[in-house]
Amino acid sequence: MQADRLTSAILVNVLVRRAAAAGGFATVLVKGDEISGVILIQAVEKGQDSGLFERVPDWEGGYRLTRCGPEPQEGPEALSQYIARRRRSDPDLWIIELDIADAERFAAETIC
Repeated sequence: MQADRLTSAILVNVLVRRAAAAGGFATVLVKGDEISGVILIQAVEKGQDSGLFERVPDWEGGYRLTRCGPEPQEGPEALSQYIARRRRSDPDLWIIELDIADAERFAAETIC
């Protein structure tokens, strides 16, 4: 029997509200499937891109964030191309821009 879990929409809403409460900023760039859409976090700190992270299941029955896509130094065009490919293969995908100090850690604490 599958355990109850929070929907993607609820997790994204919690992330956005928690970021605002902590003095950061989170915005939904692409809205995905309300129930089970994959969540990608575009981590930004003071306007500088620090990477793209995906929420994936781990072997212990929970979730973790893993780096995906191009490295930030590859530039915005590489990121745009990667996101376009991902959206073509998964139209239920959520993409959230998170601008806060240590965005990867903050997102992991919130949605994993």
